[in-house]
Amino acid sequence: MSIGPRGPMFHGRRFGPRGVGGPPMARPVEKPKDLKGTLKRLLTYLKPFLWQIAIVFVLTILANVFNIFSPRIMGDITTELFNGMVAKRSGLPAEIDFGYILQKLMLLAALYILAALFTYIQHYLMAIVAQRMVYSLRNEVMGKLAKLPLKFFDTHFYGDVLSRITNDIDNISNTLQQSLLQLLSAIVTLLGIVAMMLAISPILTFVTLLTLPLSVLATISIASRSQKLFSKQQAVLGDLTGHVEEAYGGFNVIKAFNRERDFVKEFVETNEKLYEASWKAQFLSGIIMPLMNFISNIGYVIVCAAGGIFVIRKALEIGDVQAFIQYARQFNHPITQTANIMNVIQSTIASAERVFDILDEEEEVPDSPKLVLEKVEGRVKFEHVNFSYSEDVPLIEDLNIEVKPGQKVAIVGPTGAGKTTIVNLLMRFYEVREGKITVDGVDIRDISRENLRRIFGMVLQDTWLFSGTIRENIAYGREGATEEEIIRAAKAAHAHHFIKTLPGGYDAVLNEEASNISQGQKQLITIARAFLADPEILILDEATSNVDTVTEIYIQRALNDLMKDRTSFVIAHRLSTIKDADLILVVNSGKIIEQGTHEELLKKNGFYAELYRSQFALSS
Repeated sequence: MSIGPRGPMFHGRRFGPRGVGGPPMARPVEKPKDLKGTLKRLLTYLKPFLWQIAIVFVLTILANVFNIFSPRIMGDITTELFNGMVAKRSGLPAEIDFGYILQKLMLLAALYILAALFTYIQHYLMAIVAQRMVYSLRNEVMGKLAKLPLKFFDTHFYGDVLSRITNDIDNISNTLQQSLLQLLSAIVTLLGIVAMMLAISPILTFVTLLTLPLSVLATISIASRSQKLFSKQQAVLGDLTGHVEEAYGGFNVIKAFNRERDFVKEFVETNEKLYEASWKAQFLSGIIMPLMNFISNIGYVIVCAAGGIFVIRKALEIGDVQAFIQYARQFNHPITQTANIMNVIQSTIASAERVFDILDEEEEVPDSPKLVLEKVEGRVKFEHVNFSYSEDVPLIEDLNIEVKPGQKVAIVGPTGAGKTTIVNLLMRFYEVREGKITVDGVDIRDISRENLRRIFGMVLQDTWLFSGTIRENIAYGREGATEEEIIRAAKAAHAHHFIKTLPGGYDAVLNEEASNISQGQKQLITIARAFLADPEILILDEATSNVDTVTEIYIQRALNDLMKDRTSFVIAHRLSTIKDADLILVVNSGKIIEQGTHEELLKKNGFYAELYRSQFALSS
């Protein structure tokens, strides 16, 4: 494997902090770097749905206005009943106007029905808008990934990219579908409640508003402390999850060295830290609402007392006081809801930034193909090629290789010497900095990547099979392959026999990791895929390094058949497998330091001979 960004990231998994936060109300919020810019860019995705969003906004306002008027109507009913009952007890001729009450009840029912209908329509429309938007966003991201160079995938962890495509886009979808409606609803409700309270009694409104600074101060004070504790909880939870995953991933090693007690001890210590951080965070988060209710109840008591005095003095009707108390009880809810939603929106903008980071990645150099290679002889030439993954660390310098049609060329050398880099340049996964590479005398930059990669077939050390039938995995080598061609390719790869022994044969389904067949069987399927593709030039990258000796013999036979009459590049650590190569290139520090046949290189008694003798000594 080559050095540079490909090396440490290609072989293993690396994960960031794991774990989850606390309740939505107080969990740590990932803050965006450019709130305004990202929000403006995100809103451009909503332009095709402006009329739907306009309808949603109007319906949201109407639904909340209808709900806001409901307490006032119920207050009017209460006033009518109260005045009628007082008059009756006092012996006055006034009677309760049940017709008036029935009209109010019918109006109230109509408002509730309309509010429910408008709420249903707005959620329906917003669900369509949100899902259509993220549908187009996902398509755009996937289209972008198809245009990105291999460098992007070599320098980004697959878990992070997957999280951006799934979790971050889902976060955007959920916010659009729910949080925006809740935010608009909270704002309309808050403004409407304040307006109705002022219409009933400016004095009682002033008394209610006096509790607002106290509520805000208490919320900010507690939230800031719980935020730190939730951050600590998340960090410790990540340590705990990482410890468990690491330990169970290699539990056989832990048992082999009798380290179970150490594992349990470390787990208990980390779990204790998690317990301390979690209960404090949960406790502080949990007391916010009781404290808010306590403060609002103080205002509620004052409103009840003052309202009673106003009723006695005939300054207000009892129904007005009842309506005001309902508004006062609802007053803090939209404020708390708005604060929570703003946190969610901040997190959503941060998610959008992560998605836009992918969309802003530099794409592959656009193709400008001048020629199309149809009949390829397989003559490959590297002329004064220079390349490095990073500008300050040169890797390949003045590389010159000439391969004749049908030759089997082996590339050997120590780890990090640049073996795989040569293949990456040949396939145009990376572009050369200086010099040129030609196939049949044509500069590969003058050939489209699609045309160029159809010429090559690859069998890699890391077998890639997808979840599906064996037939589908082999057929991946060439579109439109027939059943006879698939079976012929499997027989040529010495895979037909083991496939027929599987339940279902060619219809046997491989699971997600293809763990229901052996490593050698995986490799034979990939070789069958290469046979089906029938490439003019073949690349084998450590194709037998992960299998046992017996399986290697079968694979080597299949590979020899595959390489027959084809120009082949073989990257190998086991030098015994490339003794029959027409040309062996010994690479070190990005340069070819030796070249020749196996016998010629052994006679030189140089770097290759030393490598061969060391492997022979180890194997013996």
